[in-house]
Order: sequence, then structure tokens, then C-alpha cells
Amino acid sequence: MTECQIHGILANERRRAVIERLDASPGTVTVRDLSTTIAAAETGESPPPARVRESVYTSLHQTHLPKLHEVGVVEYDRDHSLVHLRPAVREVDRHMDVLNGLGITWGEYYRSLGVFGLVLVIASLTGLPLVGAVDPLLWASGTLVTFAVSGAIQLWDDRWRVRRTVGQFFRFRDRGHR
Repeated sequence: MTECQIHGILANERRRAVIERLDASPGTVTVRDLSTTIAAAETGESPPPARVRESVYTSLHQTHLPKLHEVGVVEYDRDHSLVHLRPAVREVDRHMDVLNGLGITWGEYYRSLGVFGLVLVIASLTGLPLVGAVDPLLWASGTLVTFAVSGAIQLWDDRWRVRRTVGQFFRFRDRGHR
């Protein structure tokens, strides 16, 4: 998939929503369920108004899912209105930085945590009041523990994607050995 195709996919908010919602689902999803979930996210209402849900369904069915199917990101069965992600989604995922529960990307969170930990260690080494009373090794250890716990939380939040990727890796590896 070319960079231009990837940016074309990500340029549309509904296509990004399709990828995010399917990424959070462990398998095949009906277009009706997908449209309801996206409509609820767009309106902030659950259940979403019928007219919005129908509008989302129509745009997914006629425009967005066929486009995502065409570039190999999703498998879309029009006859049964079923959709699931394909392995090519990994190319698109690299361009989507996922937000965590704080409303910032995980990358921003980890960079901020690293800078905060560094500031605490330096402040402790310079003897800054309150912070200097704690050993710098303790501040560094606390920061590392926070990194580890955050990584575990991120993996848990992303467990379906990790599980699918690991499963695809083993299926691919098994095919290569036959």
C-alpha cells in the first residue's frame, strides 16, 4: 500500500473510526453493529438517533467499507453485511497514534513520563527542598515501575490487536514450514 493510499484512508474520520472500532473487536462485525457504534461515538448518544445511524450505515456500505476493502485493509462481505480487519491494517496502524484514557497519545505520555522522571532525579541530586529528601535512585526506580505498569496497561488496552498480531505471526510461520 502506498503512502498516498494510507493518507487517503486516514484523511476521513469515518474510515479512521471503522479501523479503530474493528481493531477493538476480536473478530467479524456486522455493518449494522459497526454503524451503531460509530453513530453513538459521533453523537454522544446511546442509542444514537435512528437517522444518524442510518446515515452512517449508508456511508459505510456505499463508500467507506468498499474503499477499505479495495486497498486490502478490511474484508467486506456485502451480501451478508459482515466486515473484519485484514493483515494489511498493520501498515495503516503505524500511522495512527492511539490515544490513551488521558486523551493524549501513548507516545506523548511516555515522553512526558520520561522527562518528569529525569526532572525528579536531577532535582533530587541538586538537593531541591522536598524532592532532595528522597534518594535519586528511588525516584528513578519509581519512574521505571511507572513505565512498566503503563506498558502493561497499554498492552491490556490493546490486547485484541496484540492477540490478533501474534496469532497471524504463528499462522504465517506455520505456513512457511510446510
